[in-house]
Amino acid sequence: MLDYTVMLVAVMLCISLVLNLWRLIIGPHIVDRILALDTMYINSIALILLYGIFNQTPLYFEAALLIAMLGFVSSVAFGKYLLRGDIIE
Repeated sequence: MLDYTVMLVAVMLCISLVLNLWRLIIGPHIVDRILALDTMYINSIALILLYGIFNQTPLYFEAALLIAMLGFVSSVAFGKYLLRGDIIE
């Protein structure tokens, strides 16, 4: 039963990733594109975690943690660039 649930959630996350990609391409403002990119990496983290649950391997959880840290740093850098026009002072 858990296998079917994991597959259903994975399909939903893939649909969400496609919709986020559409917002990333079509987004009228740069802020919309940055938020779409931020949401895409969160959805990809969830997809990696689901794959780790499906395979019953803790290795994917560490990879998801690394991607989460990199995504946070990139979101902060994008925000700083939008506010000040410069990342490194």
